[in-house]
Amino acid sequence: MVAEALEVRTRLGYFPTPLHPLDRFSEALGGPIRIWIKRDDQSGLALGGNKVRKLEYLIGQAQRLGATTLVTCGAMQSNHARQTAAAAARVGLKCVLVLGPGALSDADYRNSGNVLLDRMFGAEIKFVGSELTLAEELQLAVESVRERGETPYAIPLGGSTAKAGLGYVQCAEEIMATGIRFDAVALGTGSGGTQAGLLSGFRFSGDTTPVVGFSVAFPEHPQREAVHRLALDTSALLGADQANSPTMDDVTVDDRFIGPGYGLPTDDMLDVVHLLARTEGILLDPVYTGKAMAGLVAGIRKKEHGFGCVSDILFLHTGGQPGLFGYRASVAGREER
Repeated sequence: MVAEALEVRTRLGYFPTPLHPLDRFSEALGGPIRIWIKRDDQSGLALGGNKVRKLEYLIGQAQRLGATTLVTCGAMQSNHARQTAAAAARVGLKCVLVLGPGALSDADYRNSGNVLLDRMFGAEIKFVGSELTLAEELQLAVESVRERGETPYAIPLGGSTAKAGLGYVQCAEEIMATGIRFDAVALGTGSGGTQAGLLSGFRFSGDTTPVVGFSVAFPEHPQREAVHRLALDTSALLGADQANSPTMDDVTVDDRFIGPGYGLPTDDMLDVVHLLARTEGILLDPVYTGKAMAGLVAGIRKKEHGFGCVSDILFLHTGGQPGLFGYRASVAGREER
């Protein structure tokens, strides 16, 4: 499947990303299911991550509009912010990051991990409190950039727009091109664009592979609605009709692994981060992929989401490993137990 909309982008990453089985990890879980991993943590820009695919389309549009400055927002340890700052540096644009207080308050969280990298990529950082929403703070930053004579291009939280979703239509194409029939694809879902793009890509090609999103922030019902809305908008850019667009029934979200809140560590997350590191030499992050993999493992053990009956599951690694350094105390503390 090739749609004209997929060709209009600024190349930032290295695709297709690797895809391979996790045999030792699968064996450690003790079941007949084979888990595979799609390595979008190796997308090639700023230590990788899923936002690179989205930013190719967003920056392509920003450049066509004559923007001089990218403006986006996120939590203090935002992976999206780090990748946006790097992408801006790559194409010669300025970058303003509006960062909220985030989940933790210790020195590692405030100064290491993604925050350190944001500064290295030359971003202007505006740390904000909780009096206004991030969307409101983003708009204020856009106006400030405009007042100083620059041309801003605003990117919403997580870079999740219909156009950005085309990056994960592209990813769905890569997965289908392997010729491997996966019984399900599992991933973390936050701002929703990654899951929406995958669904749009699969359904546009007539592929019915289930895409199971483990929420890292929002309750099941509003998250399903947000993903479905984005998926329909992305499908429209492809020229899809009702027959090959995702339905609400296609959207699966499990919100039971968020724990006490977005970005707050859980025991299940820390356990699976250590297990994958020790069996495969692969690092997950504490906010997205760690919680998503914890959900996948629980689903296999409890035979939920159909995982107990299938033989090949693909886990989409969306990156975020720099965040581990912002969570040093939590990760090290689990190791010492």
